[in-house]
Order: sequence, then structure tokens, then C-alpha cells
Amino acid sequence: MDEPKNTYDADVIIVGGGPVGAVLALALSQGAPELLRVTVLEAQADSAPRTDTRTLALSYGSRLILERVGIWQQLQAATPITRIHISQRGSFGRAMLSAEEAGMPALGYVISYAELQNALQAALRQCGARYLTGAQVSALTPGVAATQVQFTQAGEDKTLSARLAVLADGGRGLKQIPGIVRESRDYQQSAVVCHVSTALPHQYLAYERFTEDGPAALLPSGKDYALVWTATPQRAQALLALSDAEFLAQLHAHFGDRQGDFLSVGKRSSFALGLQQSKPTTGPRLALIGNAAQMLHPVAGQGFNMGLRDAWELAQTILACEPSTIGSAEMLRGYVAGRRLDTQGGVFFTDLLVRGFSNAIPGLRQLRGLALNALDTLPLAKSFVVRRMIFGAKG
Repeated sequence: MDEPKNTYDADVIIVGGGPVGAVLALALSQGAPELLRVTVLEAQADSAPRTDTRTLALSYGSRLILERVGIWQQLQAATPITRIHISQRGSFGRAMLSAEEAGMPALGYVISYAELQNALQAALRQCGARYLTGAQVSALTPGVAATQVQFTQAGEDKTLSARLAVLADGGRGLKQIPGIVRESRDYQQSAVVCHVSTALPHQYLAYERFTEDGPAALLPSGKDYALVWTATPQRAQALLALSDAEFLAQLHAHFGDRQGDFLSVGKRSSFALGLQQSKPTTGPRLALIGNAAQMLHPVAGQGFNMGLRDAWELAQTILACEPSTIGSAEMLRGYVAGRRLDTQGGVFFTDLLVRGFSNAIPGLRQLRGLALNALDTLPLAKSFVVRRMIFGAKG
């Protein structure tokens, strides 16, 4: 039997105040602000607006989640994606996905990480959750009745207890968690990311172009494009070292002429790509969500959107149960069962795309071309793929 509520510091402690942790906190605060005590521990101490230059691709399904927690209305600079052109370099086969055919205003949106995070931070400070910044979590100690969360803030060591601790630190914080094993697969690929401008206007058209070194994606962002160019680690470092003119010339040779010439390029950066999974994603009084649970290859833009679905569905699971059963084994089993199809399906889908398209195996290129043409000409197949890209494996 659980201890009385007043022996806990919180019903739910969320480790990580990034987008996934923030969405969970906002959903919980909206659903039962008078019943639940929610604490968010954010490692960054600086409360000034973030200036992170990363770009996020949000699915239309993620827009619906952000609308429900009251954030979407504040995101003024989101660029819609109304069409996606899918092809493979050096061979036949292409498919065009369209928001109009799907009966939606957009397939997705492109937004800066900084704008989204700044809006979420402002909402966190007003939602009723306890929001502690500069809180560096050093350990989670799951127990039968509660999880102890140890952290340092302003040079002082502190410990809080909760019926349920949720790790939403993006997979970059705690590395050792009792009972959790992290498995990884190295794709031997790196992503070069930057913004580029093109001679032709994007007209809200995105590209996903597969090559034997990995996919190259162009995502409409403002008036320009956000580029994600996948290459071998050695090739990625060489691309970073090129002059702007040399980089643009090689990008044109790699991508083709569909947008005309590439005119300018912003600051370039690179990061390694792989698949990381935590197994299991729950433990006694503990749940892992977002990149802490599964970190995917960026192909098809599934990882971040899956993390938001983790947060939303965990919130609904918590809100649907009695406060005294939050964090119980039964509650966590229900959450895992509800997420299994989406998470396993997303991992399988992205891994299949990476390994199936990033090669020059004889005969496979032709099969891929036939598959792309079939996708383009079969309405049911196209609808199936679009709904799962937007809403996850559950469709």
C-alpha cells in the first residue's frame, strides 16, 4: 500500500525541461492542477531566452498536441510543409506526398528549437508546476513506494521523492539508471546541418532524397531551406571544411537541379547518427520518454514527434488513474502497452529506411524504385504511409 500523499515531495518529478518534459508537465497541469503536484528539474541555469540554432520538423500530429497544451498559438515562425518529394539518387522511382490529398492543412511544420523552447519555458513558469532551473540530476534511485531524485542546485546537494520519476533529459544526462540497459547501433553516418537558399522559391515543398551514403533532406524554413545532409563521418568532416562556394557546388551535384542553383549557406555543423534504445523504458516508479527512451535516425523526421507522443500519452495515463496509483506497476504496464506499437513501429520504420536505402546492393536499387513508384500511384498505400508519418504507427 502506498504511503500517504504528504510523505512525497511530488506526485511526478520530470527530469528535463526540454520540449518533451515541458509538454508532459503542461498536459498534467492542465488536466488536474488541483490534484497533482508536478516538479520539473531543468539542468540549464540560465533563464534568458535560448538561442539554439537547431531546426525541428514537427508533424501535423505534433501540432495538435501543442495546440492542446496551449503553445501552438504562440509559434509565429512555423513554416508549413504541404508536399514532400521522395526520390533516390541515380535511379528511377519517386513519390509525392500531399497535404491536400491527405485532407490536412499541412503534413508538418519546420520551426527553430529556440522558438519552441522559449514558448514552452514561459508556459512552464505559469502552469502551476514547480520549475527548478540549474538542477543537475546526479542519480535516480527507484523504490517500491517512491523514487528518490538526487540533484545539485546552486552548489547544494538535494534529494526529492516522487510517486513517479520521468526521465526526459534527451538521453544526454544520466547514463547509469538501475535496471535500465542502453542498446545502440552505429550507422557509420553523420549529418551535416545548415540553412541554404535556392534560386527557386520552395513553395512549402520538402525533399527526402536517398543516396547510398544516406538521405539528404531539404525542409522549407522561412524563405530558405533547412538542410540535413547524411554522409560518412569522413565525408561530413570534409564538407565542413569546404568554403561556402565549394560546399554549394557539391550540394548541387549531390542533390540535383530541382530547386535551381544553391545560392548561399549558413553556419554548418555535424553530429553522429545512430539508433539508441533503453530497455526497458520503465522501472519501479520510473518512466523514460523521448530520446531518453529511444533516439532515432532523423530520416522521415520521426524521433522528436515520437517523443511528444510519449509525453502526451504518459500524461493521459497518469490523469486517468487515481493519484494514489501514480507510478504503480499496473499504471506503467498500461502506459507501455499503449505505446508499444508506436515506438516499436517507429524504430523498425526508420531503421528499415536507413539500412534499406543507404547502400548500392545490386538489384536493390531497382526494387526501391518500384516501391517508390507504387507508393506514388496507389492511393491506399500513400494514405497508409502519410498517416503513420503524421500520427505514428497507430495511424
